Amino acid sequence: MPLVAVLTAVALLLVGCGGRATTHHKPGTSHQEATGSSGTLLTARDEGGHRLRELPAADAPTVRAEVLPDSEGGWNVHLTVERFRFTPESTGGAALPGRGHARLLVDGREAARLYGPWGYVPPGAHTLTVRLHADDHTVWAVDGAPVQTTVRLDGTPTPTATSPSAPPSPRPTDPGRTVTLTVTGTTVQPPPSRIELKKGERLTLRVTSDRADTLHVHGYDRELPLPPGTPATLTLTADRTGLFEVETHESGLVLTQLVVR
Repeated sequence: MPLVAVLTAVALLLVGCGGRATTHHKPGTSHQEATGSSGTLLTARDEGGHRLRELPAADAPTVRAEVLPDSEGGWNVHLTVERFRFTPESTGGAALPGRGHARLLVDGREAARLYGPWGYVPPGAHTLTVRLHADDHTVWAVDGAPVQTTVRLDGTPTPTATSPSAPPSPRPTDPGRTVTLTVTGTTVQPPPSRIELKKGERLTLRVTSDRADTLHVHGYDRELPLPPGTPATLTLTADRTGLFEVETHESGLVLTQLVVR
C-alpha cells in the first residue's frame, strides 16, 4: 500500500476514535445550561445570580436547619435533608436530582458552602438561610421559589405592637427554675447533663458538696463557696446566650452545662 494511503487511513482512524469527551459547550451557552438536564431551568435567579431549576414538589429535596450555640461563640448548624445527598466529588458537573450542596446566607449574604450536614456561623449574625444547589450551581426550586429554610440566631422574639395609651401592666417576678446538685467524692447527682434555658430566665443552683470547694459558672464569672455538707445557693439571670459549663475549682468536676438560647 502506498505510504500516502497508509497515512491517510491512520489519520481517519484517529479522528473516528472519538477519545475523551469534551466539556466545552457552544458559544453563548452557559455552563449551567450545557450540563444540567434535570428539571426546568428558569430565567429567575437568586441574589448571587444562580438560575433556579424547577422540580415537581414530589421530587424536590427539602432541608431543615437546627442551630446550637457554640461554647466559644457563634452557632453550630446541623442540616436535615430529604431526597438529597451531598456530592462534593461531582461539584461543577451536571444537575442530577437529589444531589448537590448547600449554601449559607448570613443576614442575606452568602457566607459559605456546605458539602455535609454540619457547619458553623460566627457570632453577630441574626438570620441564617440554608439553600440547596445542584452540582452545576443552579438552585433547586419548587413553584418558582428556592428550596431553602431560614432560622433566627439572636434569640430575640418577634416584636409586637403595643398601644401607647395603654402601657403593659407589670408582670409578677418569675422565680425561675431551681436545680439541686449533690457532689460526693467524684460523683455528681444527678449525673452531669444540659439545662436548657431561655434568654432572660432565672436559674437557682442549690449545691451540696461533701468537701470544701468553689462553684464556678463559666461565661458569667459567678462563683460560690461550697462549705462541706451544707447546701449553698447561687441565683443568676441567663442574659447571655451560648453553652456554659458549671464546675468545681478544687476537684475539677463538671456539674452541669447551661444552654441559653
